[in-house]
Amino acid sequence: MSLFTVAETLPFGVSFALIVAVAVLEGAGMMLSLSPSNAIDHWLPEIDGDTGLDRVLGWLHLGKVPSLVLVILFLAGYTVFGYSLQMTIHGLFGAYLPGWAAGVVAVPAGLATVRGLGSLIAHIIPRDETWSVSEQNLIGRAGIVSAGTARRGLAAQARVRDGHGRLHYLMVEPDVEGEEFGEGTQVLVVSKHGAFYRCIRNPHPALL
Repeated sequence: MSLFTVAETLPFGVSFALIVAVAVLEGAGMMLSLSPSNAIDHWLPEIDGDTGLDRVLGWLHLGKVPSLVLVILFLAGYTVFGYSLQMTIHGLFGAYLPGWAAGVVAVPAGLATVRGLGSLIAHIIPRDETWSVSEQNLIGRAGIVSAGTARRGLAAQARVRDGHGRLHYLMVEPDVEGEEFGEGTQVLVVSKHGAFYRCIRNPHPALL
């Protein structure tokens, strides 16, 4: 039987199917002007590093990289390592590890993938700079929507300068239900809710 059809590799087949499902879900959400990834990030608690759990989640870059990206990284590392492990074991001993055992052994590989590749992605994503300053420093600052269209439940990226003139990239959504801010719209940051900032249309364009 093929490596991909034997029962001992079932956990990795399921993992691969989940990768496809997440990709399809995110793609469908984009066509419907919704973002499952943004919605999940919106409801996740903030990571402040004060507890053991916060340190673990921070180690996995939660809050610095979109949650669905981290899920895909884990599933990808888990799947690739799992299939490789079973192929190697079968080549050496002529039999596969039990599926449950291989599935458990592959978990650290998935976490290592999140840690390693997540670090690279966190440095690429512009909003990573945002997390190094206090949220209070950016509330009341004016900015410009630089990518996407901001709606309630569908955040867009905005460029905002702090009091020292440093540029930050925030994920913003309108403070008023029903408003939309397209790319190039001048906005004013008024509050922070979860991982995202709320904003209004800038009533004083001279602030920029």
